[in-house]
Amino acid sequence: MLEDSRGGSRGTATWPPVTLLVLAICGIAIVADGYDVVIYGAVIPSLLHEHGWGLTPAGAGLIGSFALIGMLIGATTVGTLTDTLGRRRMLIGCLAWFSVMTGLCATATSPETFGLFRFLAGLGLGGVLPTASALSGEYSHPKARNLVFAIIFSGFPVGGIIAALTGMSVIPRFGWQAMFLLGLLPLVVVVPVALKFLPESIAFLQAKGRHAEAEKTARRWNITLEDTPQEGPASAQAPAATGPGGASPVKALFSRNYAVATLCFLTMSCLCLFMIYGYNTWLPEIMGRAGYSAGSALGFLLMFNFGAVVGQLLLSLVADRLGSKPIIVTTCLLAGAAVVLLSLRLPTAVLYAAVALGGVGAMGTQTFVLAYVSKYYPVRMGATAMGWALGFGRIGSMLAPPLLGLIIGAGLAYQWNFYALAVPGLIGAALIGLVPRAPGDAAPVEHATADVTARSLPEPT
Repeated sequence: MLEDSRGGSRGTATWPPVTLLVLAICGIAIVADGYDVVIYGAVIPSLLHEHGWGLTPAGAGLIGSFALIGMLIGATTVGTLTDTLGRRRMLIGCLAWFSVMTGLCATATSPETFGLFRFLAGLGLGGVLPTASALSGEYSHPKARNLVFAIIFSGFPVGGIIAALTGMSVIPRFGWQAMFLLGLLPLVVVVPVALKFLPESIAFLQAKGRHAEAEKTARRWNITLEDTPQEGPASAQAPAATGPGGASPVKALFSRNYAVATLCFLTMSCLCLFMIYGYNTWLPEIMGRAGYSAGSALGFLLMFNFGAVVGQLLLSLVADRLGSKPIIVTTCLLAGAAVVLLSLRLPTAVLYAAVALGGVGAMGTQTFVLAYVSKYYPVRMGATAMGWALGFGRIGSMLAPPLLGLIIGAGLAYQWNFYALAVPGLIGAALIGLVPRAPGDAAPVEHATADVTARSLPEPT
């Protein structure tokens, strides 16, 4: 959006006030998302000992999947809803919904009721990430896209850090219920700010024929509409848009030009979320079974998310210069190597460092894969590509909690959980190497088709 449609990514990346505002609100929304997801891992040890519940590790893993099933449904339906209601309204609605449902988890008196509220919260959670990504992508410059995605997706591990720190002090004093009551804060703090300041997608307003609102939004934030691409950025497109040659976006994703890349991206997103949710759900319990105290186990979860924040922000600066592909290979290998180290009996300081590298590897890979997706496809099919990557990835997030729960419940050595988390990283490093160069990047800029001019200049890969 903040670029000339003819110049594409030629210009220097800029950070006008509206970009900073959107990044701040969307980033805080994802912080709330990260907190909500990670608190379940923090409270599992308490839930397993909750009087009258009789919860087993396998049952806890199943409950963990309830929220993820809700997130899958939310992620796959958000495109249609945002096309009707708008990205701003949808993001605010998702925030309010999952905040209320998270708070209601504190009132649960049985695993069944708790699982129901987690599922309902997941419906809202599923809509936050793609909607926040779409708005952030539209209000940012393509040359800073990796950095922009690293900033907003850092909100997830920041939320995890807050959850881990909060759990260390709150759970022993007030019980696990207090962790979910704190989940009401987005409703009180973030939603009012978003209602007052968050702008709607100008591309959405123009597509709906609401040109007066689009012009009003542009004037408010000093945006030149003539410099706004007519179709908007890849991540902000409506699902009804058509792909190259007039084909539907879904058909275009699996056409001869894009099928290999699409399958690689979908599988990588699935593998990344398997690692992320496997860590965040079971790391405290696994380390507890390895002989560490409850505080130390939560400390590992803290380091995992802290490493993700710092590492992916630093790597994003390199990715915007070298391209996404070499950085993704690096983060995948880091993820695999880190969990292998965790399976060994090493000094505690070394294990903390390994957990931090695991955070960089797992969360950094997902961030850069999504940034790569946003740049790889032509504008008209970009939103479909992002939605499919996020939605398909939820399969991995759903599989991780119950699979690792079964491994724990089977009485196998705790190292087997780390082996299960190492394999996805190694597979991901191989898959990203199979992604071919984007078809439009091979054509000279001056002879590019209308769909390809959205990129204008080849992105480094």
